[in-house]
Amino acid sequence: MQSTMQDVPLLASRILNHGATVHGAARVTTWAGEEEPRRRSFAEVGARAAQLAHALRYELGVRESDVVGTLMWNNCEHLEAYLAIPSMGAVLHTLNLRLPPEQLVWIANHAADPVILVDGSLLPML
Repeated sequence: MQSTMQDVPLLASRILNHGATVHGAARVTTWAGEEEPRRRSFAEVGARAAQLAHALRYELGVRESDVVGTLMWNNCEHLEAYLAIPSMGAVLHTLNLRLPPEQLVWIANHAADPVILVDGSLLPML
């Protein structure tokens, strides 16, 4: 009897690969207050996520099950981090930029993330 259960694990890397190959021409659009929205194809997002994963692993030494924090706006770069970090087997820890500074400091210190990806405009907050 055919089952509806999938026979492979549902991994972020599989979602990333599927999106970049099957839906590579689909556009990802973000707008963060600039004059024009930024547009990238899903294939470009996938390639940039792979570059980020490579840099995290080989430039910063992030290993499987390490925790990587993010303090970023809702934009393409954050989407790339959302895809890259779990795809390489690391744990994604998003820091909520809407929290009061004292709570954000407590969470960041408590988590002791070895790497935190930060949008340049949010550096003063960190």
